[in-house]
Amino acid sequence: MGGILGKPESSKHAWIPETKLEAKMVEAMQRRATEGTAMKSFNSIILKFPKIDEGLRKCKDIFEQFDEDSNGAIDQEELKKCFLKLEIKFTEEEINDLFQACDINEDMGMKFNEFIVLLCLVYLLKDDPTALHAKSRMGMPKLEATFETLVDAFVFLDKNKDGYVSRNEMAQAINESGERSSGRIVMKRFEEMDWDKNGMVNFKEFLFAFTNWVGIDDEEEGEEKV
Repeated sequence: MGGILGKPESSKHAWIPETKLEAKMVEAMQRRATEGTAMKSFNSIILKFPKIDEGLRKCKDIFEQFDEDSNGAIDQEELKKCFLKLEIKFTEEEINDLFQACDINEDMGMKFNEFIVLLCLVYLLKDDPTALHAKSRMGMPKLEATFETLVDAFVFLDKNKDGYVSRNEMAQAINESGERSSGRIVMKRFEEMDWDKNGMVNFKEFLFAFTNWVGIDDEEEGEEKV
């Protein structure tokens, strides 16, 4: 494959985005990578886990607000209203693509962790370089700061700035931090991210893994209503 270097471990099809949405995600991430990252080490990402966790849980109010029938899931119609209220100007096709991409168990309803991933993808995709008012794209500055930290973490891991994180890049991030003892744990985390086992992780896969790591899912399963 021309133009992509230094990743011999992956098969040829790994480079080609499977959907239009994935292609847009990769392009937006490549654009964002040109700005650089504030992350200095893999450890600095881990240290931000509690703050990210706290930030993501603030999405709960937004989620409940748009889950009009209070069934614990947002359907496509509710999502369209959500976008309208948040003044997110996406086409119907783009909204449907996002919904399908984030509705992992394909039950036509967006659970809380799926909704978080979807909002973070919206944040990334709305990062239009031509927009001067880019810093508050969704009218939720605190939440956007959390999303920016997640984007920053991905940019740090994506050493060759191709919009994906490979196994080699993950290993490189660990080696740089000198935390070789935690290498096995981190590679296990890579396996958790790489659902389709193609040796490459896109931003969506990274986000779903992250919501699992900080325990967003667990809350949904059990003690949701105390």
